[in-house]
Amino acid sequence: MKEYRRGSHSIFQLHIHMVWCTKYRKKVLEKDVGNRLRELSRQICSDMGVEILSGVVAKDHVHVLVSIPPQVSVSKLIQKLKGKSSYKLQREFASLRKQYWGQRMWARGYFACSTGNVTDEMIKSYIENHSDKDDDFHVE
Repeated sequence: MKEYRRGSHSIFQLHIHMVWCTKYRKKVLEKDVGNRLRELSRQICSDMGVEILSGVVAKDHVHVLVSIPPQVSVSKLIQKLKGKSSYKLQREFASLRKQYWGQRMWARGYFACSTGNVTDEMIKSYIENHSDKDDDFHVE
């Protein structure tokens, strides 16, 4: 896993673990559907400058660990991944179109969590060592 990525005016390491599920937790992401979803996800991420570090397509949900550039929001990435994949998969697989009646195939929500080498405690300790003990947010 690369440590840092570079943009034209930035150096960053923004890793996000994301999970989203099929609507009604239907086990539809098997075989060809799962393979096509993986292919679509790779393409969507590549188009947005997002690097997939790890992932798995389970029968009823998807886990991915991604490295995102600062200009990409988690909500926009999820919107693209779920929206484009639902549209394309249902166009390509009649069985999905039949099960979901041409409607969205993903459950409404998602899970997202940032990861990193620095814990919250380490950041708090660093900040506390640069401030007065009576003030949580100060100006030097």
